[in-house]
Amino acid sequence: MATSRPTFDSSAMQRALELAVRGQGYVEPNPLVGAVIASSDGTAIVAEGWHARFGEAHAEVAALVAAGTNARGGTLYVTLEPCCHQGKTPPCTSAIIAAGIARVVVASGDPFPAVNGGGIAALQAAGVVVEMGLHSQQGMRLIAPFCKLLTQKKPWLIAKWAMSLDGRMATHPPDSPWISSEESRAIVHELRGRVDAIFVGIGTAIADDPLLTARPAGPRQPLRIVLDTQARLPLSSQLVKSARDIPLLVATGPEAPVERLAALRESGCHIWQGREPSRAARLESLLQELGDRRMTNVLVEGGSEVLGSLFAHKAIDEVWTFIAPKIIGGNALTSPLSGESLSGISDASALDIEHMAYPGGDIFMRGLLRYPRTT
Repeated sequence: MATSRPTFDSSAMQRALELAVRGQGYVEPNPLVGAVIASSDGTAIVAEGWHARFGEAHAEVAALVAAGTNARGGTLYVTLEPCCHQGKTPPCTSAIIAAGIARVVVASGDPFPAVNGGGIAALQAAGVVVEMGLHSQQGMRLIAPFCKLLTQKKPWLIAKWAMSLDGRMATHPPDSPWISSEESRAIVHELRGRVDAIFVGIGTAIADDPLLTARPAGPRQPLRIVLDTQARLPLSSQLVKSARDIPLLVATGPEAPVERLAALRESGCHIWQGREPSRAARLESLLQELGDRRMTNVLVEGGSEVLGSLFAHKAIDEVWTFIAPKIIGGNALTSPLSGESLSGISDASALDIEHMAYPGGDIFMRGLLRYPRTT
């Protein structure tokens, strides 16, 4: 029995969405994009492509090259509206028209001002049939970090923490920097290897003496950031000792001792000194600075004061949490987020879970943070 067109369209776009994810860590600050080309009779996929690296061919062009003459009269499925302007690469719309594509199915429009409907209009003007909105929600989720950087000039913030079943992040005194399994830590290292930056508070930096690198290395070497108001980061720490080889930014306050700043600089650290009087205002200014540097994804690994402050200001976009099947107990032990408690459960935020797994017996949840509406 022949596959119906709507069913084929859906599966072809799902494949394009899967392909787009392959660009994670390689294409930012560009958006993730995947493309699939189907035969002229609409019964088979003849080529696939995705945006593989920043500055290189876009997904549509990669698929067109793979298809060759098989593209003529076919359907192009693409997760994002094709570009119609000259950037680092020529307009994708020109390549699509020249290849003889008859129909283009698009998941979501491109909010970039130089495109934003112009790609669709260019294709339609050339007689190409364009259909918009197939799996649009998944298409928009795919480019959410790109959209935030474009519209808010700030990076997408991913908060990560590991805790016991009763919400504890460590024993007291801590006897190990890890509460989660080796398999869970491998997932975190993969995430580290595709983000632009990782930051922690000075408390975590001193208590855990982390290196904050991806092991094994990923497509990116993230900038390591320590929020350190008084520039207390020990010169003997792993972070400072590796600063000449792996970039380290120490974000300080306006009253950080001059001699400490000089010592950190002499050790190879970069210094960002916020001038705002409050920690919250300095954190906001730092996020704007990272946005100015066109950082798309930033990972926040703690501690509880940093996570609590970001949560209170509704700055966290995505959460990765690992729950170890262990019960620690105790009244004075750290929870993942500090700060003022809510007045009622109706004020609580929710996690729209996108993925669940059980690495090494842990519970791993990943999803988008949905804050309560304010009146």
